[in-house]
Amino acid sequence: MSSTKRDFEGVREHPHIITNNQILGGEPIIKNTRTPVRAIVEVWRLGTHPENIPNHLPHLSLRQVFDALNYYNDHQEEIEKYIEENRIPNRLIDPLTHATQ
Repeated sequence: MSSTKRDFEGVREHPHIITNNQILGGEPIIKNTRTPVRAIVEVWRLGTHPENIPNHLPHLSLRQVFDALNYYNDHQEEIEKYIEENRIPNRLIDPLTHATQ
């Protein structure tokens, strides 16, 4: 039997992740912060190792970062939806900034 805690549906528990309709419209965030899970996922996707994410978001612990990435693994479709909804259209990005990417 695995020592990983599971809820009734077989999905891991995420003690550092909450939703609150008063914060970001109920988007999953790190507990006691306003940092959405998607922010951590996007920093990770830029090639930042999880261990280094607290260097970019110093108010977060490594446990919070790994819990957010595990939450993403368990809820990819949901987090992808939030990432897409919050994407800045290319037409709104400064052409000089966009040209250097």
